[in-house]
Amino acid sequence: MSAAAIAGPVRFEHRDTGLGIGTGTPRLSWQVVSADPTWSTSAHELELTTSDTAEPVTVFVTGSEQVLVTWPFAPLPSRTRASVRVRAACGADWTEWSEPAPVETGLLRPTDWTARFVSPRTLGAIGQPAPLLTRTFTLRSDIVSARLYATAHGVYVANLNGDRVGDEEFAPGWTSYQHRLRYQTHDVTALLRPGENTLDVLLGNGWYRGRLGWQRASAVYGDRLALLAQLEVTYADGTVDRIVTDERWTARQSNVLADDFYDGQHTDLRHDPATAAPDQVDVLAEDLGRLVAAEGPPVRVTQVVPAVTISTSPSGRTLVDFGQNLVGRVRLRVRGAVAGQQVVIRHAEVLEHGELGVRPLRTAKATDSYVLADADSVVLEPALTFHGFRHAEITGVTDLRLDDVEAVVLGTDLRRTGWFSCSDPDLNQLHENVVWSMRGNFLEVPTDCPQRDERLGWTGDIQVFSPTASFLYDTAGFLSSWLADLAADQQPDGSVPYVIPDVLHTTAPTAAAWGDAATVVPWVLYQRFGDTGILARQFDSMRGWVDRIAALAGENHLWAGGFQFGDWLDPTAPPDDPAAAQADPDVVATAHLVRSAEIVADAAAVLGRAAEADRYAALAEAARRAFAREYVTSSGRVLSDAPTVYALALRWALLPEPAQREHAGARLADLVRASGFRISTGFVGTPLITDALTSVGEHDLAYRLLLQKACPSWLYPVSMGATTIWERWDSMLPDGSINPGEMTSFNHYALGAVADWMHRTIAGLAPNAPGYREILVRPVLGGGLTHASARHHTPYGTAAVAWRRADGRFHLDVTVPVGTTATVHVPGRQEAVVVGHGQHSWTTADPVGTRLPLTATSTVRELMDVPEAWDAAVAVLVEHGHGRDDVDIARKAAPYVDAPAVELPIAISRTTGIEGTPEVCERIERILVGQGKQ
Repeated sequence: MSAAAIAGPVRFEHRDTGLGIGTGTPRLSWQVVSADPTWSTSAHELELTTSDTAEPVTVFVTGSEQVLVTWPFAPLPSRTRASVRVRAACGADWTEWSEPAPVETGLLRPTDWTARFVSPRTLGAIGQPAPLLTRTFTLRSDIVSARLYATAHGVYVANLNGDRVGDEEFAPGWTSYQHRLRYQTHDVTALLRPGENTLDVLLGNGWYRGRLGWQRASAVYGDRLALLAQLEVTYADGTVDRIVTDERWTARQSNVLADDFYDGQHTDLRHDPATAAPDQVDVLAEDLGRLVAAEGPPVRVTQVVPAVTISTSPSGRTLVDFGQNLVGRVRLRVRGAVAGQQVVIRHAEVLEHGELGVRPLRTAKATDSYVLADADSVVLEPALTFHGFRHAEITGVTDLRLDDVEAVVLGTDLRRTGWFSCSDPDLNQLHENVVWSMRGNFLEVPTDCPQRDERLGWTGDIQVFSPTASFLYDTAGFLSSWLADLAADQQPDGSVPYVIPDVLHTTAPTAAAWGDAATVVPWVLYQRFGDTGILARQFDSMRGWVDRIAALAGENHLWAGGFQFGDWLDPTAPPDDPAAAQADPDVVATAHLVRSAEIVADAAAVLGRAAEADRYAALAEAARRAFAREYVTSSGRVLSDAPTVYALALRWALLPEPAQREHAGARLADLVRASGFRISTGFVGTPLITDALTSVGEHDLAYRLLLQKACPSWLYPVSMGATTIWERWDSMLPDGSINPGEMTSFNHYALGAVADWMHRTIAGLAPNAPGYREILVRPVLGGGLTHASARHHTPYGTAAVAWRRADGRFHLDVTVPVGTTATVHVPGRQEAVVVGHGQHSWTTADPVGTRLPLTATSTVRELMDVPEAWDAAVAVLVEHGHGRDDVDIARKAAPYVDAPAVELPIAISRTTGIEGTPEVCERIERILVGQGKQ
């Protein structure tokens, strides 16, 4: 028996299922597992079996590659059903064959469609009830198989003979409809029967015709709902019946009287659609060339969350708390329903003063309502809307019980691939909040928020979050599809819209960090999944963006002036002006020009486009020199002297001299101290700040920022009971009131981008080559943590790192999948070690030593770096009137960080006017000598 085996079936492209794949030459991936450390894959054999061939086709492939391997067979035509299996060799030792993996191509050419779009002639107009389109047809016996290919203008829910078709929600999803419209392939064989059959399809407004954006726009893509459906039924004799959308279909009014993603759904259960008068349909002339198959999974129900409490608000309202801020809908059972009874469900993420906190929803009503028919028991659940909520207010139901109500969680059904845990419960909750925010906002597109009148695919948010997202879940197909929309919506001059799909239609949109999603996200997918294909497909888009901002920068290579979001939501910005950041927007913009030009150069090199690699590398270097010349002093100060600009300069190598880098690192550290160890960065700086500090040896400060619980900080929302990441550091104020800003979301993943640092630096698990072909294990200990771990399903298999500190010893366990190697840096050891696949462990003396003691001559900086001593000193200074709190004291102490700590009261008194008495100085000295004790 072989020492290795193939783990699981072959995967096609980035899909977990091969049904309805949109290419005849899908790339193939598989994983090898082996307990033999000497196993080294030298070749593979791939076998293709199709329904059209009697004998399988086998291809021998030399080499060890097993991720996104080029299709080695003849292209598959439309509708082809096949299976693929693989086996691997190490010299003469072969594994067993893998289980056959089924694959079936969809309709690959427009000419494969005989169906045409149909739309109700008089029903289903804007403001009218949702239409139900129907076709009744007769089938022969001996049905072998049946496929339903379908899409819509709007969203659709299909039923065959009363049974739901598929488990997708909000199909066909949201894409740049004028360029790309997804269709679905459903296996409906089991739903058909000989004789009469009925196909009913409910159409909702969805993204196509519903509200989009805060400007109350609707019908952005068109004002007529429409259906395209092609049912192909194959019989035992090989003949095929096709039932397609055409003029023979009819339409009726459904019992859904209104539906909108923002406002909710209104349903009248007294109305029976079967009794409604039928309407004819119009056949529409639409371009079928824009139809595409899905690249990733659809939206599905991913979890059901039970209610935790039912309470009565101060105003007498019935409130349900599900204990988790989530995205989905409420499922409610009503017993003893009476005709005409009205039930209303309102949704919100938080309570304010004990009532539903709906102000952050702005104009979104987020309300589902029902008019009931007589029934002993009825389950209410909308099909054509979703909400972001933790709390629901329910009216019209008496004697509501906990088991009557539950929350149905919706989201793109991504495969979970990454986990993290550590010894700090608050950090674990923070990480869980990141996961839940991603789950809620990765619904068809990566949105900013799921609850208010927005829910758009903001480019800046996913640009900063894509590394975190690609660790936690398999986002390759999901983000690949979104990038195709980005390229489709990109303007001819290379400008990238602020949101994708573009529904804002801004003229010449060019904003640093937002438009850079065009370069960063493809590069992240390449790094995390090893997909060179995404670089090849997106290269023109990537290059177009860089060419556009290079033109704006001009001959001096400085991208300055014009509109910028900048370091959005810097905590010092006022609630009504989130762009008013400390970081100079020109510094931020030019830094992004350097970064994106460098990414395009690297992508060109990967693709073998040498001339373009040289061109963009030269552009990046010219912009880097311009940045240093214009924005950096000779000693290393960066214009605007804000944490974000130093984080950019340090992380993206924008400082030409080592001395400048050293000074910038020291200045960044002092700015963190001066902030009272609070966050002072926005969307741009926050994902970089902990990495920047770590890169200059200030990992203790990075941990101090991460573990801070006072506002603004990552753990402040956790201390306030948050279960998702907030849009603002203070979306909820300490007194429990909602931030007064118009833009306040309690489910916004962008500031959770720090989770990537937690994976790579706290746990120590990071990619060191595209697709994790090489793995870097380098945990950085700190924050008083006694253990941490991360696990990730890489394209090659599971990689894991776990470390713990106990009894003066440090233990490190590493798992490396077959086909990869890992470079392991054991804390406390000088030399790294490279290991192959398998389980590896190290035990050493605990490298976390005792801190050098403070003395009577210690500086203010040294005092600030010892948390317990600094807290004691702050208490003394506040007691004697030298400041309001620790933040105020830190700000006042900042100019004196190099001064003796015992003189701090005297130094501060120069600005406060309060005399720094000898008694206060003596108490500070006792703190220094006593390490925190007064």
